[in-house]
Amino acid sequence: MKIGLYFGTFNPIHVGHLIIANHMVEHTDLDQVWMVVTPHNPLKKKSTLLDDYHRLHMVHLATENFPKLKPTDIEFKLPQPNYTINTLVYLEEKYANYEFALIMGEDNLNSLHKWKNYEMILKNYSLYVYPRLETKDLVADGMANNTTNFEFQNNSKINMIEAPVVEISSTFIRENIKNHKNVQPLLPVKVWEYIDHNNFYKK
Repeated sequence: MKIGLYFGTFNPIHVGHLIIANHMVEHTDLDQVWMVVTPHNPLKKKSTLLDDYHRLHMVHLATENFPKLKPTDIEFKLPQPNYTINTLVYLEEKYANYEFALIMGEDNLNSLHKWKNYEMILKNYSLYVYPRLETKDLVADGMANNTTNFEFQNNSKINMIEAPVVEISSTFIRENIKNHKNVQPLLPVKVWEYIDHNNFYKK
């Protein structure tokens, strides 16, 4: 079984996350997409980041009708601060019969060379990259350095996927909730109800 790993704080998970994850599992050779909820880094200020298990629960609510999308708290069990390579090694040991791949936005691909042991990641794992509008706009305007993307262009491990360009951000949602704006269309129904019931992001 081939598993795509979609990492995020999901603070909160929104319809954009679901659109990307579902597109990846329906239009590539991935059998499942695991939504890897990133835990709070104890070395960083918590700010607006909800408790780990609230965010995990919202991912469960959001994906319950998508059998190929699976929430996971795998990183909650790893020492912090954690790096993606550590998670990958752990998963390889725990699920020896599975093949794992990374799902990331084009903006993350352009900073991949800054990741810990990125050469090992590229050597051993496939990458499924979806487009990001801000990356394309900056490159088109000559404001972004696209050399990293060029460096990785001919790497057989990198798959550029023609996924929908979704520019909804969790930051935008949090700010609008705080400002008493209606964000219900941007969230799965049960996620919105959970946020509203618990008065999350209102302060």
